Amino acid sequence: MPQVQSVLAKLALCRTAALGGHVYECPRCQHRCPVYNSCLDRHCPLCSGGRRVDWLAKTAQLLLSKIDYFQVVFTLPELLWPLMLGNRRATYRLLFHAAWEALQEVLREELGCEPAALMVLHTWNQRLEHYPHLHALVPGGGPARDGQHWVRNGYRYRQGRRQPNLVDNELLSERFRDKFLAGLTRLHRNGKLKLVHQWSGLKEPAAFTAWLKTFSDGPWVVFIEPPPTEKAQPEQVLKYLARYLTGGPISDRRLIDHRDGTVTFWARSKDKRTGNPSEPSRLTGVEFTRRWALHILPKGFVKSRCFGGFSCRHRKAYLSRCRELLEGEQPESESAEAPAQEPAEEPKPAIACPHCQTPMECISHVERPGWNRVFNGCDRPWWYDPFGHALTWDCRRSYRAPPDG
Repeated sequence: MPQVQSVLAKLALCRTAALGGHVYECPRCQHRCPVYNSCLDRHCPLCSGGRRVDWLAKTAQLLLSKIDYFQVVFTLPELLWPLMLGNRRATYRLLFHAAWEALQEVLREELGCEPAALMVLHTWNQRLEHYPHLHALVPGGGPARDGQHWVRNGYRYRQGRRQPNLVDNELLSERFRDKFLAGLTRLHRNGKLKLVHQWSGLKEPAAFTAWLKTFSDGPWVVFIEPPPTEKAQPEQVLKYLARYLTGGPISDRRLIDHRDGTVTFWARSKDKRTGNPSEPSRLTGVEFTRRWALHILPKGFVKSRCFGGFSCRHRKAYLSRCRELLEGEQPESESAEAPAQEPAEEPKPAIACPHCQTPMECISHVERPGWNRVFNGCDRPWWYDPFGHALTWDCRRSYRAPPDG
């Protein structure tokens, strides 16, 4: 796929001379140090920190005190995963809307409040296999349908302990199942599902309908996790969700070794009897790359979405009404007003010389070129050929010919 090759090529060139950068020199010992530009791709593990910080700061404005926040996880039957992998844009979008439509219906029926939710798509498991599911952050309550009073979530007793309760998860899972299967039927009827190879037998409407009936017998797994304690902060859930936004399906700290064509990394065990401890998992380099590439999203696809009261269209009015009903709570930005004159930005710390620790000076700067220029030049990886054309160009500066055979 061109999108997959493009992302992998960007990651291969991240922080290399192909993307330009700065050259720093120590005025004391004349040591020079190049600092190359980043690729800025959202799948890159090296370019993700800033985006996650910005997302956390933005979404933290949605949180209010005196409210229980629940994490709701929507999962799908395993037999649907291969179909979704071949139709990622359409089925991932359907996953968002089916989960939200089911959630808002049940919240309005059982709590009688105006619902809101922040949802994040997650597509992998610990072994980098395709495992699409949604994590949703849902406030436990909201303004009543008439907007005149606040509706709170209920409580239940489990093992002698009082726990917050959102809605009936079995009812929620059934509604989610029905809406997702109905959405798949619409996609099939409108010809928006790609069914090839082993899936070609489902092109006929009757065969597809019969296949879908095998998923409608029982409820799907929808897990509702309440706050672990009364003093638990919802910001912790946001930090957990932020790890899924950028940087790919595995962090550097989980990588153990790459030797003789085999990648070793930490993954949780499937043995629930021992508490799912982490254990080394091994994959060939080709298989590791293949699994990693399974989670490259379609171009422009947004994996974090806000619905209901959290949506951009209704957010301001919804939060204002919530604060008014919650005894006039004020947002943090208003309670701690900034001074009339904004403080000047602090200067960025200088790069220290690795030899004498003297602050280094920038002596040259090369702007980051556009990707069209990079991918049509001699700095692109030798294997980059997204449209199946033969590599006819030649360049001695940095080109490396592919291995024989």
